[in-house]
Amino acid sequence: MFIVGLTGGIGSGKSAAAGMFRALGVNVVDADWAARVVVEPGQPALAEITQHFGPEVLLESGALDRARLRGLVFDDAAEREWLEQLLHPLIRKEIIRALEESRSAYAILESPLLLESGQDQLVDRVCVVDLPEELQLQRASARDGSDAAQIRKIIAAQLPRQARLARADDILDNAADLPELQRQVDALHRRYLQLAESN
Repeated sequence: MFIVGLTGGIGSGKSAAAGMFRALGVNVVDADWAARVVVEPGQPALAEITQHFGPEVLLESGALDRARLRGLVFDDAAEREWLEQLLHPLIRKEIIRALEESRSAYAILESPLLLESGQDQLVDRVCVVDLPEELQLQRASARDGSDAAQIRKIIAAQLPRQARLARADDILDNAADLPELQRQVDALHRRYLQLAESN
């Protein structure tokens, strides 16, 4: 199976691009979806997280309070590392399972932390959705309603833009509008079909 890793910083338009590939019949495996699956109620990881951080990381329904957990680990490198060591192998396993079930000509792994988490080892090519940081900030603020300081923190925690671009095989420039992004996605889709065929 020929696999393309699709990544980009917060507010880059990664989800929009993934949706366009989906509309073209490509199976897209979302790493965020896999990250949610492994911490669902009844999963061993949720029990470990609750034991480590205490019951206040759970919602009344028994599901993980993701916002609360994010708040606990975001500014604490040791706690973040503990959580990543628990979850990354489980997420990776779930991603591999979903990719192996793909039936399209090629598959896409959509992951905000593709390069940071080592998930790029699962893919044949890396496609980065890119735009200038100021535009990233504007779009993320408009989408999430978060304040600029919070978004800057998230940007700072992600791989720097230039480092991400340096590791890209393909770049989707999302500084313009959605029709322009669609045009680029269509062109890459044709290229990926050729690469998948010769793979």
